[in-house]
Parts: sequence; C-alpha cells; structure tokens
Amino acid sequence: MSSSLTARERVRAELTREITDVARRQLAVDGASGLSLRAVAREMGMASSAIYRYFPSRDDLLTALIIDGYNAVGEAVENADAAVPPEDHGGRWMAVCHAVRDWALAHPHEYALLYGSPVPGYRAPQDTVPAAVRDTVVYGRIVSDAHRAGVLNPPDTTQPPAPPSFHEDAARVRELMPDVPDDVIVRGLIAWTGLFGWLNFELFGQFNNAILDLAAAFDHAMRCQARTLGLPA
Repeated sequence: MSSSLTARERVRAELTREITDVARRQLAVDGASGLSLRAVAREMGMASSAIYRYFPSRDDLLTALIIDGYNAVGEAVENADAAVPPEDHGGRWMAVCHAVRDWALAHPHEYALLYGSPVPGYRAPQDTVPAAVRDTVVYGRIVSDAHRAGVLNPPDTTQPPAPPSFHEDAARVRELMPDVPDDVIVRGLIAWTGLFGWLNFELFGQFNNAILDLAAAFDHAMRCQARTLGLPA
C-alpha cells in the first residue's frame, strides 16, 4: 500500500477490503440476492450503522464486488495474452479462453455474479463498464491483429448475410475490434459468446452426467470456435 496514504486512509482501505472479502464468502452461501450489509457487519463484529459509512447500500457493495470480479477476469486474460507470442493468434485465443475458464472454476460464485442471472432490483452503474470490457478489449485485439496480418481463414461455408440493422451494431462493436469488417465481427461475436455459453453450461451443471472430461471437451470446443472465426488452432 502506498506510503503516501494517511493512517486513516490505510485503515479505511483495509476495512473496505475486509468487507468485500466477507461479502464474497456470503455470496457462496446466500447468493447475490441474499447479500446483506447487516449480515456482513455482524460477521465482522461491526455496528450495522458503521458499515454504511463504507457502502451506503447493498447495491454499492454489489457494484464493488462486480468491479473487482471483472478486473480479476481482465487481469487474468491480459496476462494470458501477454504470455503468448503476438503473431500466434490462435495460441493467444486458446490462452485467453483457458484463462477465463480457470478463473471461473476457481471463483464460481463470483463468476455467477458477473455472468449468471441478474440480481433482482439491481442495475449496474456505468462505473462497472471499464472493468467489464477489459477481457473483451484483449479478445478484440486478437481478432484485429489476426485480420490485419491476413491470417483469418474461416471455413469454406456460406455465411448468411447479417440483417441491415447489424451494420450500425457492428460500428459500435468495432470500437473493441478496430478495422475489422462486419462479417468478421459476426464470427467474432459467435466465438466469444460461445466461450461464455460453454462456461455457463459447465459451471451451472448443465453438462452433469453427460460430459465427463470437461477440460478436454472445453479445449476442443474452443478450438472449434477458433476455426469458426478463422483462426488457426
């Protein structure tokens, strides 16, 4: 922690960290909808009135947990991408996919908070957006790099044309996938959402008693997604 912080600031930062740690444990027991500031305060031995000086409402605490979770996923993805040579676009894609899965398996309740069912009554503020797109920025960069390098080689199948309305949608997505045409953006979205669709089925038990070697099946599925996009994998 920076030595420039005052003693009061250090105490506040430490208590804030303890509150969020306790809240994460509560997520594992009661889920996001059962998160309670009073219960967190009780576990910490704090007066319930004191915790509101750190988080004025349950939604503020949820927002902090969500931002922390997205940042953790983003950091894992950034590190995985940086560990692979830049020109190995397929290897970067696979590394990123495995990084997301590894984090999700290690933090299933936080994953559920980020990518599971919405919490009733909670609306995520704009504060969550920079953290939420950290992993997507990396993924978009892989796609853009591969497109610029001319190595995207999708399967020789006819792709149905996107609806006319998608052109404007693609322009917004292109902020995260610079310089790529609409058809690449479509394939990119299919591949990226396929990753999270698979993880949702895996973490929420939809593959139970059906797929036994989940690690091998996931690796194969992500290689198939890479080929859909046109990446070598």
